[in-house]
Amino acid sequence: MDFFANAFSIAQQWLFETVVQPGMFMLGMSGMIEDAYDGTGWLLIGLIEIAILMAVVGPLQRWRPAEPVRDRRAIRIDILYTVIYRVGLFRVALFLAVQPLFDDVFGWLRVNGLHTFQLDDIWPGVTDIAWVSLLLYVVVFDFLEYWIHRGQHQLEWWWKLHALHHSQRQMTMWSDNRNHLLDAVLHDAIVVVVAQIIGVQPSQFIAVVVLSQLSESLQHANLRIWFGRIGERLWVSPRFHRRHHNIGVGHEWPLAVDDAAARNTPGGGHQGDGIPPVGTALGGCNFGVLLPWWDMLFRTADFTVRFDPTGIRDQVEPDVHGRVRDYGEGFWSQQWLGVKRLFGRG
Repeated sequence: MDFFANAFSIAQQWLFETVVQPGMFMLGMSGMIEDAYDGTGWLLIGLIEIAILMAVVGPLQRWRPAEPVRDRRAIRIDILYTVIYRVGLFRVALFLAVQPLFDDVFGWLRVNGLHTFQLDDIWPGVTDIAWVSLLLYVVVFDFLEYWIHRGQHQLEWWWKLHALHHSQRQMTMWSDNRNHLLDAVLHDAIVVVVAQIIGVQPSQFIAVVVLSQLSESLQHANLRIWFGRIGERLWVSPRFHRRHHNIGVGHEWPLAVDDAAARNTPGGGHQGDGIPPVGTALGGCNFGVLLPWWDMLFRTADFTVRFDPTGIRDQVEPDVHGRVRDYGEGFWSQQWLGVKRLFGRG
């Protein structure tokens, strides 16, 4: 473990001194050198993650795809999202816009005697062991992610932003980062606040983020793979998460409606198209990010072994006016349409 940590530190130092630091001086941003060094670490992590995806998950997709590739343009857009989020561009923007506010708030709290809670100190000698505290943080943050994810689906205003993520009908390993920027800012702000409250160490936080991101990329991959009856209940698989993205299943509560009536109701599904005849109430299944335990505990798990089409019902079924919703094809159009949906204009 020390070998990898040392190798990473050497690579980070080289990348910082060779590329990042000269660029910072050239742009007149020498006052942010210390923060830039930390940002270089995230950049390096992102590059390593992308290399792992291309070397490991990419060949798996070609070996056992869940569906044939039909829309390479949509995949290229998702690659752009991955680059924006994984190589640090989004984190730099978030740091410049939000981090000073967080620093001021938590600094004020500490000055006034409101210190953060140290989660790894709850059982001295046990929870402060590195691997034990890492497992503890994985469970805690995954529980948080489960409820964030449910909020993204069950709060109508939040769903209008999160819907962009689900609008991908050609889901691949690049689709995890297909998110509206406002959705991502809100998500990351909640995670950062909780991380501050429970006092997670930076190295542990990075480990949790890396584990989560690689696992989520695998879950979104175009893979006809599941982990078996037991494995599916231990870790979220590509099959389990694809169910969450299935049209008419993953983000709708199944309402008690008559099949025949449903087939004649806008948004009710059509026989034989793989879209179940359910209602359109916000909800869904399989919200777990790493662990399916929370879905099992709160009865939102669906372990059906199917690999149905992904997307959103209103993309494929016309409304009463005969129109289907447009979620955009390019990055900026997708972002703009998300804002319009948020304000009831799209």
